Amino acid sequence: MNEKFFDLKKEKQDRMINAALKVFAENGFRRASTDEMVKEAGISKGLLFHYFISKTGLYEFVFDYSVKYLMMEMTSAVNAQETDYFVIRRQMEKAKTVAMKNFPFMQIFLLRAGQEDVPEAVETVGEMAETLLRMYETILERVDFTSLHALSPERLVKIVDYILNGLLAEMVREPDFKPDTYYKEALRYLEELEQMCVLQG
Repeated sequence: MNEKFFDLKKEKQDRMINAALKVFAENGFRRASTDEMVKEAGISKGLLFHYFISKTGLYEFVFDYSVKYLMMEMTSAVNAQETDYFVIRRQMEKAKTVAMKNFPFMQIFLLRAGQEDVPEAVETVGEMAETLLRMYETILERVDFTSLHALSPERLVKIVDYILNGLLAEMVREPDFKPDTYYKEALRYLEELEQMCVLQG
């Protein structure tokens, strides 16, 4: 990537990043169109390739950018001494919500990237994908699941992931999507799941 990208005005940087995140998130790597990205960003195709050389280069950049951005928000929002799973999960969703206020499709892009099957795309983000996975593993390693007897820790985490990821995938399609609305709804689901675990435990 051309480092001069960061010399652009922040508003223009964000427009280009958001356009790429949206198109990659909605279509996956194979079907993502750079024509659609430049139209969404309101720039020329020549400008896009001036900074990123290729679609693969752009994909690598937005993945790297998203992981670093999300990790920064997670570090700020998630208490390193907390051990309660549901408290930590609320903090994680808050971090994602803050990130989505600037980059609405960032989380959906990362989820879609985790399911990507195009070798070129998978290989180009391999190291950063491992970094993202390690971040989540490190957060969950300190959780004390002993008070939650209803489900195994693995099943509980999977169920919460399925519910919240599905909720976000549904809500982000709405024309007036607001991250705060997602966050409030996510908290409702987490509260209900926590109550179920406590009652059954």
